[in-house]
Amino acid sequence: MAANKAKDEKKEEKHDEDEPMIVTLEYEDGTEIETEVMGIFEVDGKEYIALIPDDDSDDVYLYGYADTGDEEFELLDIEDEEEFERVVQEFDALMDVADEED
Repeated sequence: MAANKAKDEKKEEKHDEDEPMIVTLEYEDGTEIETEVMGIFEVDGKEYIALIPDDDSDDVYLYGYADTGDEEFELLDIEDEEEFERVVQEFDALMDVADEED
């Protein structure tokens, strides 16, 4: 799985608890990518979110996550390379544990 950093504005879409949560990423050039929330996890006291794009790739997008209330949240670019590497390592470790449980 590849981990990609994001570029721009993002928005959350309302969802039913039984259905996957879909987030549309909106880039500066007007491109939109539909993604599914894979999960939210914590690293060093901060929350992060893993998104899977709906493009048949094996990519996973990792962002900072901030709950803003009323079923809304903000996605934050991870600009610091060291922080991004820690997030990728934790994500990979979580995926290893999930694979072992299957």
